[in-house]
Amino acid sequence: MADAGTTIDPHGIVRPDLIERARAAMDVHGHKISKRDRMYLVDFQKFSGEDRLYEVDLEGGWVTAYRTSHGRGSDPAHSGYAQQFSNRPDSHMSSIGAYATAGASWGSQQGPNVLLDGLEYSNNLARERAIIIHGADYADPAFLARQGKLGRSYGCFSVSHADLVPLRERMGEGRLLFAMT
Repeated sequence: MADAGTTIDPHGIVRPDLIERARAAMDVHGHKISKRDRMYLVDFQKFSGEDRLYEVDLEGGWVTAYRTSHGRGSDPAHSGYAQQFSNRPDSHMSSIGAYATAGASWGSQQGPNVLLDGLEYSNNLARERAIIIHGADYADPAFLARQGKLGRSYGCFSVSHADLVPLRERMGEGRLLFAMT
Protein backbone atom coordinates (compact mmCIF):
# COMPACT_ATOMS: atom_id res chain seq x y z
CA MET A 1 0.00 0.00 0.00
CA ALA A 2 1.22 3.53 0.72
CA ASP A 3 4.92 4.17 1.02
CA ALA A 4 6.15 4.78 4.57
CA GLY A 5 6.53 8.51 3.81
CA THR A 6 3.16 8.92 2.07
CA THR A 7 0.31 10.48 4.01
CA ILE A 8 -3.08 9.20 2.93
CA ASP A 9 -5.63 12.01 2.56
CA PRO A 10 -3.43 14.87 3.83
CA HIS A 11 -6.34 17.33 3.51
CA GLY A 12 -8.68 15.28 5.72
CA ILE A 13 -11.42 14.87 3.12
CA VAL A 14 -12.46 11.38 4.30
CA ARG A 15 -13.44 10.40 7.85
CA PRO A 16 -10.41 8.67 9.40
CA ASP A 17 -12.52 5.77 10.73
CA LEU A 18 -13.79 5.08 7.19
CA ILE A 19 -10.22 4.86 5.88
CA GLU A 20 -9.22 2.65 8.82
CA ARG A 21 -12.15 0.26 8.36
CA ALA A 22 -11.53 0.07 4.61
CA ARG A 23 -7.86 -0.78 5.10
CA ALA A 24 -8.84 -3.53 7.54
CA ALA A 25 -11.36 -4.87 4.99
CA MET A 26 -8.63 -4.84 2.35
CA ASP A 27 -6.54 -7.09 4.57
CA VAL A 28 -9.44 -9.41 5.43
CA HIS A 29 -10.46 -9.78 1.78
CA GLY A 30 -6.96 -9.70 0.32
CA HIS A 31 -7.58 -12.83 -1.73
CA LYS A 32 -10.26 -10.93 -3.70
CA ILE A 33 -8.54 -7.52 -3.73
CA SER A 34 -5.64 -8.05 -6.12
CA LYS A 35 -4.95 -4.37 -6.87
CA ARG A 36 -3.90 -2.19 -3.96
CA ASP A 37 -2.96 1.06 -5.66
CA ARG A 38 -6.39 2.67 -5.14
CA MET A 39 -9.50 2.02 -3.10
CA TYR A 40 -12.99 3.48 -3.27
CA LEU A 41 -14.95 4.54 -0.20
CA VAL A 42 -18.59 5.55 0.30
CA ASP A 43 -19.67 7.54 3.37
CA PHE A 44 -23.40 6.95 3.78
CA GLN A 45 -23.50 9.26 6.82
CA LYS A 46 -23.33 12.18 4.41
CA PHE A 47 -26.20 13.87 2.56
CA SER A 48 -26.71 12.68 -1.03
CA GLY A 49 -26.02 16.15 -2.42
CA GLU A 50 -22.51 16.12 -0.94
CA ASP A 51 -19.41 14.38 -2.20
CA ARG A 52 -19.37 10.99 -0.49
CA LEU A 53 -17.72 8.56 -2.92
CA TYR A 54 -13.95 8.80 -2.69
CA GLU A 55 -11.15 7.46 -4.83
CA VAL A 56 -8.15 7.12 -2.52
CA ASP A 57 -4.73 6.80 -4.12
CA LEU A 58 -2.83 4.53 -1.74
CA GLU A 59 0.51 5.27 -3.40
CA GLY A 60 0.33 9.06 -3.72
CA GLY A 61 -2.08 9.79 -0.87
CA TRP A 62 -4.50 12.02 -2.81
CA VAL A 63 -8.28 11.76 -2.71
CA THR A 64 -10.78 12.54 -5.46
CA ALA A 65 -14.39 13.04 -4.34
CA TYR A 66 -17.63 12.35 -6.22
CA ARG A 67 -21.34 12.27 -5.48
CA THR A 68 -23.28 9.00 -5.41
CA SER A 69 -26.88 8.05 -4.79
CA HIS A 70 -28.34 5.55 -2.36
CA GLY A 71 -31.27 3.18 -2.70
CA ARG A 72 -34.85 4.41 -2.48
CA GLY A 73 -35.60 1.75 0.14
CA SER A 74 -32.78 3.15 2.28
CA ASP A 75 -34.47 6.57 2.30
CA PRO A 76 -38.25 6.07 1.95
CA ALA A 77 -39.01 9.68 2.92
CA HIS A 78 -36.49 10.95 0.32
CA SER A 79 -34.72 13.12 2.89
CA GLY A 80 -31.36 12.79 1.12
CA TYR A 81 -29.96 10.59 3.90
CA ALA A 82 -29.65 6.80 3.73
CA GLN A 83 -31.14 5.47 6.96
CA GLN A 84 -31.51 1.71 6.51
CA PHE A 85 -29.59 -0.91 4.58
CA SER A 86 -30.31 -4.38 3.30
CA ASN A 87 -28.91 -7.19 1.21
CA ARG A 88 -32.40 -8.54 0.47
CA PRO A 89 -33.45 -8.78 -3.20
CA ASP A 90 -36.13 -6.26 -4.22
CA SER A 91 -35.56 -4.17 -1.08
CA HIS A 92 -34.25 -1.31 -3.25
CA MET A 93 -31.90 -0.55 -0.35
CA SER A 94 -28.21 0.17 -0.45
CA SER A 95 -25.87 -2.40 1.08
CA ILE A 96 -22.82 -1.65 3.19
CA GLY A 97 -19.50 -3.44 3.56
CA ALA A 98 -16.64 -4.50 1.30
CA TYR A 99 -17.00 -5.09 -2.43
CA ALA A 100 -14.46 -6.05 -5.08
CA THR A 101 -14.69 -4.21 -8.37
CA ALA A 102 -15.25 -6.72 -11.15
CA GLY A 103 -14.52 -4.60 -14.20
CA ALA A 104 -16.25 -2.45 -16.76
CA SER A 105 -19.42 -3.83 -18.29
CA TRP A 106 -22.42 -2.77 -20.34
CA GLY A 107 -26.05 -3.46 -19.47
CA SER A 108 -29.21 -3.10 -21.51
CA GLN A 109 -30.93 -0.99 -18.82
CA GLN A 110 -28.11 1.13 -17.34
CA GLY A 111 -25.59 1.17 -20.19
CA PRO A 112 -21.92 1.46 -19.22
CA ASN A 113 -21.19 0.39 -15.66
CA VAL A 114 -18.75 -1.22 -13.25
CA LEU A 115 -19.66 -4.61 -11.84
CA LEU A 116 -19.30 -5.30 -8.11
CA ASP A 117 -18.92 -8.49 -6.11
CA GLY A 118 -20.11 -8.24 -2.50
CA LEU A 119 -17.62 -9.82 -0.11
CA GLU A 120 -19.62 -9.84 3.15
CA TYR A 121 -22.95 -11.13 4.45
CA SER A 122 -24.23 -7.54 4.23
CA ASN A 123 -23.72 -7.38 0.45
CA ASN A 124 -22.92 -10.87 -0.90
CA LEU A 125 -26.03 -10.79 -3.11
CA ALA A 126 -24.77 -7.76 -5.06
CA ARG A 127 -24.57 -9.67 -8.36
CA GLU A 128 -27.99 -11.27 -7.85
CA ARG A 129 -29.42 -7.83 -7.03
CA ALA A 130 -27.56 -6.22 -9.98
CA ILE A 131 -25.87 -3.70 -7.66
CA ILE A 132 -23.41 -1.83 -9.87
CA ILE A 133 -21.87 1.59 -10.40
CA HIS A 134 -23.61 3.38 -13.26
CA GLY A 135 -24.43 6.83 -14.56
CA ALA A 136 -27.90 8.26 -13.98
CA ASP A 137 -29.73 11.47 -14.83
CA TYR A 138 -30.82 11.71 -11.17
CA ALA A 139 -27.14 11.88 -10.14
CA ASP A 140 -26.20 14.62 -12.62
CA PRO A 141 -25.44 18.18 -11.41
CA ALA A 142 -28.54 19.60 -13.15
CA PHE A 143 -30.80 17.26 -11.14
CA LEU A 144 -29.04 18.25 -7.91
CA ALA A 145 -29.43 21.94 -8.77
CA ARG A 146 -33.19 21.47 -9.35
CA GLN A 147 -33.97 19.12 -6.45
CA GLY A 148 -31.35 20.03 -3.85
CA LYS A 149 -30.39 16.34 -3.49
CA LEU A 150 -29.71 13.37 -5.72
CA GLY A 151 -32.40 10.99 -6.79
CA ARG A 152 -32.48 7.44 -5.49
CA SER A 153 -31.44 4.18 -7.13
CA TYR A 154 -32.62 0.62 -6.55
CA GLY A 155 -29.52 0.09 -4.41
CA CYS A 156 -26.83 0.88 -6.98
CA PHE A 157 -24.05 3.40 -6.55
CA SER A 158 -25.30 5.80 -9.24
CA VAL A 159 -23.04 8.67 -10.23
CA SER A 160 -23.26 11.48 -12.75
CA HIS A 161 -22.73 10.44 -16.35
CA ALA A 162 -19.59 12.61 -16.49
CA ASP A 163 -18.13 11.04 -13.33
CA LEU A 164 -18.78 7.52 -14.58
CA VAL A 165 -16.26 7.98 -17.40
CA PRO A 166 -13.11 8.31 -15.22
CA LEU A 167 -14.44 5.96 -12.54
CA ARG A 168 -15.20 3.19 -15.03
CA GLU A 169 -11.75 3.51 -16.55
CA ARG A 170 -9.88 3.65 -13.23
CA MET A 171 -11.81 1.18 -11.07
CA GLY A 172 -11.07 -1.82 -13.23
CA GLU A 173 -11.08 -5.24 -11.63
CA GLY A 174 -9.85 -6.33 -8.20
CA ARG A 175 -10.01 -3.06 -6.24
CA LEU A 176 -11.84 -2.44 -2.98
CA LEU A 177 -15.04 -0.44 -2.73
CA PHE A 178 -16.05 -0.06 0.89
CA ALA A 179 -19.35 1.52 2.00
CA MET A 180 -20.33 2.32 5.58
CA THR A 181 -22.52 4.59 7.67
